[in-house]
Amino acid sequence: MARILPQTKSAAINPLKSSQPLGAAFAFLGINGAMPVFHGSQGCTSFALVLLGRHFKELIPLQTTAMDEIAIVVGCADHLEEAILNLKARAKPRLIGICTTALVETRDEDVAGDLATIKRTRATELTGTEVVLARTPDFDGAIEEGWSKAVTAMIEGITRPRTQYRDPRKIAILPGWNITVADIEHLRETAEGFGLKPVILPDVSGALDGTIPDHWIPTTYGGTKIEDIRDLGAAMQCIAIGEQMRRPAEALQRLTGVPYVLFESLTGLKNADQLIRLLTAMSREQAPANVRRSRMQLQDAMLDGHFHLAGKKIAIASEPDQLYQFADFFTGMGAEITAAITTTGSSKILQIVPAETVQVGDLSDLEHLAPGADLLVTHSHGRQAAKRLDIPLMRIGFPIFDRLGSQHKLTILYQGTRDMIYEVANIFQANQHTPTSGAPNPIRSGELQNDLNSSSLARQ
Repeated sequence: MARILPQTKSAAINPLKSSQPLGAAFAFLGINGAMPVFHGSQGCTSFALVLLGRHFKELIPLQTTAMDEIAIVVGCADHLEEAILNLKARAKPRLIGICTTALVETRDEDVAGDLATIKRTRATELTGTEVVLARTPDFDGAIEEGWSKAVTAMIEGITRPRTQYRDPRKIAILPGWNITVADIEHLRETAEGFGLKPVILPDVSGALDGTIPDHWIPTTYGGTKIEDIRDLGAAMQCIAIGEQMRRPAEALQRLTGVPYVLFESLTGLKNADQLIRLLTAMSREQAPANVRRSRMQLQDAMLDGHFHLAGKKIAIASEPDQLYQFADFFTGMGAEITAAITTTGSSKILQIVPAETVQVGDLSDLEHLAPGADLLVTHSHGRQAAKRLDIPLMRIGFPIFDRLGSQHKLTILYQGTRDMIYEVANIFQANQHTPTSGAPNPIRSGELQNDLNSSSLARQ
């Protein structure tokens, strides 16, 4: 069991985490026809917008209530109402997702009460649009908590409490924020290969997959439909991916009675096998031939990659669920986690991270603990530390803005694990250090020939 070391610094020197409101907005972006709204100042929204835009290289629909100095003093209910009605009239979204910021939460505003009043008094104007609130102050938690709270809010606010009919082929899948666009597409195809009908919430593969519509759409396009969220109670089983999704899975079970199974990770042979066994049991169908072939390809990749990964020292910095996902992957390939840094210490998953300690901190902590490691694993803001330490960097998580196509990187199940083995092995091969001019050369110095002569004499 890992020992969790709390944050001791009063300031982040090189920040690792992104804020809760950004995580909530990220989740709302996985809904078809959605418009996330930051309830706070314009500056808060602009910063999140820049990060999302740089990561996905897409136009991001994100709005703000634009609180000013007067609203901060006298209250912000009027700004919230005006923003909701303006968005409804101009963009006609199917969902407006309200993400509170530190500015509102610090004043201890009764945002839930204000929103309930707005929905009651403006019911006619808001017909056809769901309005959901996620309480996500910047000063607490990180992107993982914001994502979880937004998904929970959508289930509690939209899903019908009880459903009489259960579709034996329908399953609900709740992916964590660290499940990429490619992962979700692969997960859907895998479930459909068993004859199942998955509903994925949120589904960023439909909204942030890089497609270009033939006309301007002011909201998200693609993603989970509001009708599917409303009918989640018709599913026979819920699959939650990551400890962060336990809370929304429990909310769905409490509301509709749909049981859930939680997977800490879907990366690695053992974890992928567990999901395939579950899909086999639910569908009563054998694993398709392409799935079995992918498993054999992974086994071969593990044999090939073991020579490059075994014994390597890895330093990782990420959100708790992704930290566990990659730490479990590396140790499964024979590597050692010598430094593990995360954003918050409240997640239960940190207790089973395969490392001696997990430090709650920032990228300066990673740089302090990483010397001697063979690989740094974090997002793009870790590139300066990697350069100073002369250690190669594997980019994961959010944001990744100095590489293209990060959202299309596959990281789960047999194919994703196979691809990651090849990626890491290739990084090590590309960064092998050649002997320096001052290092002894056994061939040039004659040591190798002397060893051969000694060996020959010993045999005689």
